[in-house]
Amino acid sequence: MKKFLAMGLAVMMMAVTLCGCGGSDNGTGTNNSGSGSGSAAQGSQAVKVIGVDLTKEDYAFGVDKDQPELLKAANEFIKEIKDNGKFEVICNKYFGDGEPTPVKSAKLDSSKDQLLVATNASFEPYEYMKGNDYLGIDMEVAAAFAEKLGKELVIQNMEFDAVCLSVGQHKSDIAMAGLTIKEDRKKYVTFTDPYYNASQRIIVKGDSTEFDSCKDAESIEKILKTKDKSVTIGVQNGTTGQFYCEGDEKMEFEGFNVTTTGYKNGSLAVQDLINGNIDYVVIDSAPAKCITDAINKIQ
Repeated sequence: MKKFLAMGLAVMMMAVTLCGCGGSDNGTGTNNSGSGSGSAAQGSQAVKVIGVDLTKEDYAFGVDKDQPELLKAANEFIKEIKDNGKFEVICNKYFGDGEPTPVKSAKLDSSKDQLLVATNASFEPYEYMKGNDYLGIDMEVAAAFAEKLGKELVIQNMEFDAVCLSVGQHKSDIAMAGLTIKEDRKKYVTFTDPYYNASQRIIVKGDSTEFDSCKDAESIEKILKTKDKSVTIGVQNGTTGQFYCEGDEKMEFEGFNVTTTGYKNGSLAVQDLINGNIDYVVIDSAPAKCITDAINKIQ
């Protein structure tokens, strides 16, 4: 049985990696392609996303505090690609009908002029891997930024919790990992101007109707506030989903009286939901769609 589950997880993870993540998200972070109401088709799916934004947050890149010139260049670049449409083109590769462009990382070499980018490549569609190549919105922006600077790109893949710390310890130049601007992260990095507006959503089993009548965050939260520690919500470690569920004063999240279980990535959390080990998953809307689409395709 354990072998069977392991094989199933491997197949699911491969499907998530290959997920094209089509949908209506236009790069503003508003993705309305999730499920807000139960239908016959949704009922046959393994999992579904409830199409209600639970939070609103800004993504930015985190720059080494000792490199103000890099911060200035990053802000100028963000404005440039927003103004000339390049950012929209990149987003269309992951939310529309475009084709993702693989990004390769050079080897770290202190004798070369390199841009060291810290990331967590398990957060599709912002950063993920296919073989030895990196893909995702942040990775394509990183490649374009390195080219703009005339530097060789080195991508440093690590656990999400270590991304800002790596920059703070001057082991990386910039963090590009679907980072929400958050006060405690400012101890390690200086945030650029926001480049993306994101949100959190809740994932449930495909046959669940518990949240089908919910039209806004308040109605979902009303249900969650009735739960106790016997209810478990899966989250990705160190992300807004975790802070939302557990509570965070600086982000003005009250939290819920539930049990949260942290995972290295959202795919593992959703697999545990399918296996019946947890009750819900709360993660960013775009990864939520990619993961559930990929899983439902192989059911």
